[in-house]
Amino acid sequence: MKILFVGAEMMPFAATGGLGDVMGSLPQAIAEAGREEVDVRTVIPLYSSIGQEWRDKMHLETKFYVRLAWREQYCGIYSLKKDGVTCYFIDNAYYFLRQGTLYSHYDDGERYAYFCMAVMYLMEKLDFFPDVLQCNDWQSALSIVYLKTLFAGRNGYRDIRTLYTIHNIEYQGKYDFAILGDVFALGNEWHNLLAYDGCINLCKAAVVCADRISTVSPRYAKEICEPEHSHGLYHIIRENQYKLCGILNGIDYSYYNPETDSVLFRQYSAYSLENKYQNKIILQKDLGLPENADIPMLIIISRLAAHKGLDIVSQVMDGLLQNFSVQFVVLGRGEAPYEMYFRKLECDYPYQARAMITYDRDLSKKIYAAGDIFMMPSRSEPCGLAQMIASRYGAIPVVRETGGLADSIVHFREENGELTGNGVTFEEYSGEQLYRAVGRAIAYWNDTEKRPLYLQKIMSTDFSWGISAQRYLALFRSMR
Repeated sequence: MKILFVGAEMMPFAATGGLGDVMGSLPQAIAEAGREEVDVRTVIPLYSSIGQEWRDKMHLETKFYVRLAWREQYCGIYSLKKDGVTCYFIDNAYYFLRQGTLYSHYDDGERYAYFCMAVMYLMEKLDFFPDVLQCNDWQSALSIVYLKTLFAGRNGYRDIRTLYTIHNIEYQGKYDFAILGDVFALGNEWHNLLAYDGCINLCKAAVVCADRISTVSPRYAKEICEPEHSHGLYHIIRENQYKLCGILNGIDYSYYNPETDSVLFRQYSAYSLENKYQNKIILQKDLGLPENADIPMLIIISRLAAHKGLDIVSQVMDGLLQNFSVQFVVLGRGEAPYEMYFRKLECDYPYQARAMITYDRDLSKKIYAAGDIFMMPSRSEPCGLAQMIASRYGAIPVVRETGGLADSIVHFREENGELTGNGVTFEEYSGEQLYRAVGRAIAYWNDTEKRPLYLQKIMSTDFSWGISAQRYLALFRSMR
């Protein structure tokens, strides 16, 4: 079985968040789970941010020109093998050799339309027609649309089955109809397919065209069938609900491993927690906080956006810092009001709080390793990987019961002398409930007799890709 994963980012080459993590680890897990049964390949753009150490390992497969409406643009296909997966890179300097972020450029619609069309050309040029084409979010949605429209019925293309994975339905790829033909190379006969709520909606079109649809957690698959979680696509999702399933994401256990992670100040395990506390003391020193292993450190590592629950965080932080002996460290960047809020919090509590307004993967690992309680009170969360990473590094997760957070974290309970659960959860989206949940987590951590049991419990929770990879394989087999 041949599978081609298409996405806008992929670890360790170029990534900004969860999609990059999934593209970097799920194909490898599928290759391992499928053994000789599967031929797994991936394709992403060759961004300027992809380091020379990877470029030196790439091989030029072919080069040609891609026609997109009236344009003819150069395309180079580079490849390398990594962990049993063949990784392809679409080379075009005009679209992808840019400084700054991967996204948020004025012509993103055109950039990713070119990318999706190049994927169609790649199949023929390399004589690789997958059994399943798996596409992720709006940036690769047009690959499915082109397959089912412009390339429908062509030799090699007609038997390809498609899976469209929604990582976050909030981001749908909306554009004005003025560019339907000029940029997306689709005639007016496809107007109704792309149309939704008065504009082009790439996510909607992919949902309609795809053979199957998946989300990144079972609960999120149910949530997006309801108006309050579907960001306007409620009717389309309900019409296509028969295609829909949810499979919980995992994390790469070789990359996120406190026992071997060279980024950490000290490696440790659930049974060598003294080394974990050494990570905290060293980070405290580096950040200019009082050095004390007995003070619980609250952490947030997140994109600073409203749906991450930062409005209720701002309601409770003063109370937490004033009423408990705790420290607080936040790492992330995003919406300006939240960046300003956390900077002000650091100024107001110079001996307790630090705001690291940046995106730094290595620093995030050091904070996970130093942290004792991880706060993730999202208003909505399709899956979330941070709560899994925090658990792996021994920080008690405090999460709201929504989406993948509810699928992955279960509240601690003691029944008949046996500890169950792997964190602290709350249901109502409010500052009061978050405050109480964090207070419970602090009490668990301050219980020095039982603390090792709590940390061993969360660190032993299996968030690897093993089970989920088998579920994806079963889904792929059912589509053949």
